[in-house]
Amino acid sequence: MNRFFICCLVSAFWLAFISPFSIQAQAPTVSPQEANSCTWTADNGNGTFTNPIFYEEFSDPDLIRVGDDYYLTGTTMHTMPGLPVLHSRDLVNWELISYAVDRLDVLPQLSMENGTDFYGQGIWAPCIRYHNGTFYIFSNVNRYGTLLFSAKDPRGPWKQKKMNANLHDVTVLFDDDGKVYAVWGYNEVNMIQLTQDLLDTIPGTKRVIIEAGSGAGEGSHIYKIDGKYYITNTNYDPVCYQVCLRADDPYGPYEVNVMSAEENFGVPQRLRIFNTQDGPPYNIIKYPENYVGCIPMHQGGIVQIQSGEWWGWSMLDYNSVGRVTGLSPVTWQDGWPYFGLPGNLTRSPRTWVKPNTGFSSAPKAPFERDDDFSGPELKNVWQWNHVPVEEKWSLNERKGYLRLHSLPSETFWHARNSLTQRAMGPESYATTELDIAGLKDGDIAGLAILNLPYAWLGMVKDANGHHLQFFNQQEQKVIRVNTDQTKIWLRVHGNFDTDIGTFSYSFDGENFEAIGGEVILPYQLRTFQGVRYALFNFNTQGREGGYADFNSFEVAEPRCKGLTQAIPHDQVIVFNSVADGSVLVNWRNHVRPVPADSRFAAGQTSHFKVLDRGNGRITLQSVATGGYVSVKGHGGLAEVRIEPEEKGNSSLFQWQDMLDGDIMLLSLHNHRYLNVDPNAGSLCSADAHGARPDHKGGACFTWKLK
Repeated sequence: MNRFFICCLVSAFWLAFISPFSIQAQAPTVSPQEANSCTWTADNGNGTFTNPIFYEEFSDPDLIRVGDDYYLTGTTMHTMPGLPVLHSRDLVNWELISYAVDRLDVLPQLSMENGTDFYGQGIWAPCIRYHNGTFYIFSNVNRYGTLLFSAKDPRGPWKQKKMNANLHDVTVLFDDDGKVYAVWGYNEVNMIQLTQDLLDTIPGTKRVIIEAGSGAGEGSHIYKIDGKYYITNTNYDPVCYQVCLRADDPYGPYEVNVMSAEENFGVPQRLRIFNTQDGPPYNIIKYPENYVGCIPMHQGGIVQIQSGEWWGWSMLDYNSVGRVTGLSPVTWQDGWPYFGLPGNLTRSPRTWVKPNTGFSSAPKAPFERDDDFSGPELKNVWQWNHVPVEEKWSLNERKGYLRLHSLPSETFWHARNSLTQRAMGPESYATTELDIAGLKDGDIAGLAILNLPYAWLGMVKDANGHHLQFFNQQEQKVIRVNTDQTKIWLRVHGNFDTDIGTFSYSFDGENFEAIGGEVILPYQLRTFQGVRYALFNFNTQGREGGYADFNSFEVAEPRCKGLTQAIPHDQVIVFNSVADGSVLVNWRNHVRPVPADSRFAAGQTSHFKVLDRGNGRITLQSVATGGYVSVKGHGGLAEVRIEPEEKGNSSLFQWQDMLDGDIMLLSLHNHRYLNVDPNAGSLCSADAHGARPDHKGGACFTWKLK
């Protein structure tokens, strides 16, 4: 985990504190009734995938291959169950098959006893490994020590033991000579050998393998490849990027090389809270429009698949939705692995052809998010906020309902038995039906945005009856609506293009009324987690109260696919630059951007037919001449031409949907993007490395049918 982000304040002196906020949406939103009945799936169904692999928090990922199978785990902090284990055959479609820990109650803070909590602590940066028929997960638990989880079957059961060590962000290598090495540390990187039972370190084997100031970071992943030792890790100050260390001996000396940098997939860093002890209200920092900060791919590793290809994975700090996981092809050059493709190293495509593992799973999501609470167990997507009090919740007391008995708490933040799901991007709605007939005086039950600051909408029971109430922690805003209804539908909408949430309610499940206005959703460094949707019931009178019955929980996602619009195969379209509104035309067999009111933009010179070439790749045919848009040379000025015939990869482009109405076109000739020099009146080139956060660098285009 990047737990030292507070240091970024030193270099962020020029950033402004803002309140109130005014943030414009980048993409239109629709109602949950209009939303697709699906959840984010990275597999586009056409041989390609679109990043992120999970459009929800999945931080500090670690991944291994065992034969034809791939296994993945990540950080879960204080949420329970913890340490999810996911399985895949193609690296794109994943299934949650187990949790390595059902209850982690090694410290009282994890159970929120006596008003204490473990927000921002708990399980960090796990390392998953397989050796001699056993799966292992090593993970530090802050303020407690390092735990070792083991299982013969990754579906469980998992055994848990405490190591006689305290190794933050540890990675482990089972070397072919029988030695076992552990690597950890930030800036100054350490290595030590483990005992054969993996529960202790061997005295005298600790060494500093990278001196401070050498360019290394934290979150290491170690591998032995062709006799050499490679360690990937991340830096985050002043921006995030990933490096690789290489040596002939496990203890070094190591060289350091940048392997991934600047890849943000067109997303800026927006809102942050550093000092979470001072508030509410909290000082929320707003960053300049094109500041990337901690967004770029930075903490991850690499794996070789069955076909011999290498692939990398890494997380991105995607603002309030949390840290998401991206997947990238890896190119080896001069003995170094790089994220990205030849000609555009260190930059990763948002959309690319799926890994050639020999398996192609049907598009699917790892979790089922809707829950009608009719099963014998909760859907496995749910996690409790800290360790739950088991006897105070039930799926059996009232069939088809989740019953939450209230426990004492002064605020929602310290309420026990709050049940959470990670919010889904780029936007999502969560709706629940609530029956509050069982509430007692002092009870508050409802639906919340679990964040810092938090907000909730719920029903309050007091001596005068009950009423609907909205609460926004940042603004200390309270809105009360009197009602005699005991059944109500509550809804929250999270727009993670803008980091804004909104609440609404209904008394019939059909007609919803907004309440509370915009809720600002910063990414905060108390928990290092993204926004979660939470069901809760707590009592403010210092005692146990009544119960709340939740009849259902449904999630709707208006943009649940990496292709928000189908590629317009065999149709004629017109391109406009997002940067300056110019129109692409065929000008003397060059591709040229011209003003929308230019005479060159009129007629067939601006018309291009989209021809399907498979795997999400297209060729553009000029309607005016019948020629094909092709990239020559280095893709520089005047090297995007209209050729009489197709020129193989020179005429191929990978279609990249940016999820907000615009696209990029990745040339298969040099693996860079078609672009215009904004407002320059020049010719098109194909030498852009990627998208600027505001999409106005010249590589992003809108299109419309002609």
